[in-house]
Amino acid sequence: MQELMRSGDAVFLGNYRSEEKYPLVCGPYRVPFLLNLPGLGQRVMGELYAVSSHGLARMDELEGTSRGHYERLPIKLEAEEEEAAAANAYFAHSSYAMELWIKNGKMGLSTYSEKEARGYVKRQDRPQHLTFLDHIHLFLSSSSSSSSSS
Repeated sequence: MQELMRSGDAVFLGNYRSEEKYPLVCGPYRVPFLLNLPGLGQRVMGELYAVSSHGLARMDELEGTSRGHYERLPIKLEAEEEEAAAANAYFAHSSYAMELWIKNGKMGLSTYSEKEARGYVKRQDRPQHLTFLDHIHLFLSSSSSSSSSS
């Protein structure tokens, strides 16, 4: 987002919470995943940005929406003392979302804070011979707990 903000393609609007409960879980390398399983998990807190069409195309590329990594879907948000907002969020792709929920013990986070981010591994520091989906499948098939950075 920093790159998009520097280029004028994104503007921070504030912190918002989902109107509905959604699971927010950690996957491989402590990457956060919002799961499109409404009614499960907690109301999730996150940042809202206004993004240009160029910025949105860049975000879709980074989030792998055309490669089955994430899906950009509508979500309803609210903020303290603010009107409700309709926005889009990047949800884990439906092909593996339920497995992530189960792997995390059907326990979701309300926010992805510094505490949850401990152990996060940046994309460039992960094994490069594996695809994003390879990392997901290895994480889901491992016997280790969800708190590891498998």
